[in-house]
Amino acid sequence: MTLTVALAGDTMLGRAVAEEIRRSPTPGTLLSTEVREALAAVDLVVLNLECCVSDRGERWPDADKPFFFRAPPPAAAVLGELGVDCVTLANNHALDYGADALADTGTLLERAGVRAVGAGRDGAAAREFAVLEARGVRLAVVGVTDHPADYAAGVRRPGVAWADLWTGVPDWLTALVARAARAADAVLVTPHWGPNMTSRPPPHVREAAPRLLAAGATLVAGHSAHVFHGVADRVLYDMGGFVDDYAVDPVLRNDLGLLFLVTLDGPDRAHLAPVRLEALPLALEFCRTRPARGAEWEWIRRRFTTACAEFGTEVGERDGRLTVDWT
Repeated sequence: MTLTVALAGDTMLGRAVAEEIRRSPTPGTLLSTEVREALAAVDLVVLNLECCVSDRGERWPDADKPFFFRAPPPAAAVLGELGVDCVTLANNHALDYGADALADTGTLLERAGVRAVGAGRDGAAAREFAVLEARGVRLAVVGVTDHPADYAAGVRRPGVAWADLWTGVPDWLTALVARAARAADAVLVTPHWGPNMTSRPPPHVREAAPRLLAAGATLVAGHSAHVFHGVADRVLYDMGGFVDDYAVDPVLRNDLGLLFLVTLDGPDRAHLAPVRLEALPLALEFCRTRPARGAEWEWIRRRFTTACAEFGTEVGERDGRLTVDWT
């Protein structure tokens, strides 16, 4: 029994990307043919949608917040056409334009056939997981973020599934993961954790990951740094960026990333486990992503190999992709 899931990190469809989508609301606007083909070849696609999708709302009233991201309504249909099955909205941009824009995001994604986790009309809705199905396998997706606290959903208050992971993994989150494990054959926990522009996971992230696995997660795939981190056993600490219009740090190279393709396998549903990871090196051009080439590809290989070595993980190469074998 085999299932392959494509996992992408921070996908920001606001600002200049939003203008490109308005001009040409097609999948080719965001991703090259090769990247689209990689998504089409897998069973499920999950990513972090780092914006709301709406033409309504006012900016969140925070004088210290520097960035506000909102994609136009056609962006939801573009994600659907790209084959995205589920997004997590548990991040620091879901409420950038308030509750009305967050509500529109859920409605537009649902209309496009894209499930969403990690945010909702109240705390219970924000914390609910989604169950995706492909090849007869049920995959539960749990979305959570450790920032910002003021975006947290509550009783009759729209917002995100916020957990103060800086001080530990709360009981409600371990219980949620355990419940998802009982409802599905495998569980993906996708946390938005840690600060931006870091090259390795901070201590609280490294401490939270094994607790999520112990609670019942089959795989943990994080995001937030805009820079990819190393991979440990069943943990992708940070997937880096996928689509954006950001300024490029010449040292951290947030314009170079990875699309992760994780294969789960086992003799039956009760024994599904991640057995193989393939990572397609990416170049994030301004508002559009394509495969990395030449010196870009080599930089990503060196960086990923070094980052994974910190966790005792060996990286191989096959057919232009970087590989990790978990068997």
